[in-house]
Amino acid sequence: MKVAFITLGCKVNAYESEALKEEFEKHNYLISENIEDSDVIVINTCTVTNEADSKSRKMIRHARKVNNNAVIVVCGCSAEHFKDKLIDLDIDILVGTRNKLKIVELVDNYMKSKNRIVEFDDIKNASFDDMKITHFEDRTRGFVKIQDGCNNFCSYCIIPFVRGNIRSKDIKIALDEINELANNGYKEIVLTGIHTGSYGDGEDYDLTDLIHEASKNPNLKRIRISSIEITELDDKFLNELKNNPKICDHMHVPIQAGSNHVLKLMNRKYNLDEYKNMINKLRSVRPNINITTDLIVGFPEETDEDFEDSLKTAKEIGFSKIHTFPYSLRNGTKASLMKQVDPKIKKSRTKRMLELSDELESAYYKKFIGKTLEVLVEKGNFGLSSNYIKVNLDKECEVNTFVLVKIEKVDGINVYGSVII
Repeated sequence: MKVAFITLGCKVNAYESEALKEEFEKHNYLISENIEDSDVIVINTCTVTNEADSKSRKMIRHARKVNNNAVIVVCGCSAEHFKDKLIDLDIDILVGTRNKLKIVELVDNYMKSKNRIVEFDDIKNASFDDMKITHFEDRTRGFVKIQDGCNNFCSYCIIPFVRGNIRSKDIKIALDEINELANNGYKEIVLTGIHTGSYGDGEDYDLTDLIHEASKNPNLKRIRISSIEITELDDKFLNELKNNPKICDHMHVPIQAGSNHVLKLMNRKYNLDEYKNMINKLRSVRPNINITTDLIVGFPEETDEDFEDSLKTAKEIGFSKIHTFPYSLRNGTKASLMKQVDPKIKKSRTKRMLELSDELESAYYKKFIGKTLEVLVEKGNFGLSSNYIKVNLDKECEVNTFVLVKIEKVDGINVYGSVII
């Protein structure tokens, strides 16, 4: 029996699909890259934007079109959000964001009965859905999901409604998984979650404790945090960042808006002064740290002045990359009831922010011309530095090894280096 996966969205979804692949393999399924000849097709959906929902539905229809005999399994955030609408599609098994590891059992049940299965759990007071991976297919970096859910309820975001409350993987279980991956040859571990920085909320440990303990494994060379909120960075973390060289020289810290007026409308939990002060603290500890961010353009009631403030703020902070998202209306959120920005204006603003992002990214990379960086080789002639610079190498190198690279040239946002060792 063959099973194929279509995974959309974030690193959490990628992790959960990998965990589910291992579960299928335990039950003697072969993992296939080809949906046309697979017996089972699992589509792990995303609902962060309208575009993500549209792509999820498109993938469902495509899977059925090219393989009418397969068991079609749909799970994840879009399934949780639109279960009543998706049920009208030709889906055999429909599951939400919880208990994805049960999918193997559900497939077996469907094979026997041929009766459609629809299964959703209460996510409002859910416990952590423990998953584990021992390897990551075609990757040199291992992702570990340590946290799920969000309690922030930003006015634009549907994720708390589809992922549920904040909850964390037990620190002993998380450390066992990290250590196993490191001992299996993964030199860099990426800690991920829906709200990663809230790890350990309500427990007697936190993200800093996890990082400190994980760093004791001599096989683990790097620890990267997928994303962290400014409100979750404290003196304890800054001290660990200062003293722990295994923490990557890169922080992805969402700002979402560079205007206090818009931040308040978004129900974000900080103002610009608080954000800037913490970024300054990060740079006082790691002067060359790479700070990337997420920013929403065209949020409801965003004025021309608000947008210009966002451009100004982004320049002032000096992000090295701005992941720019045009606002996407999510029914059921407070922002959906606000006055919407004209789509043409939103498109124009998005273009300008993306252009600024490219300028800032190129400027950050150019600081390293002539300098030597340690790069983890991900493909023969491509690797990633601790500060998340993707470097094109001048010769083939062994995958999953560290090499010293002198940065020779930056062409736009493309970086080129020569291997020294």
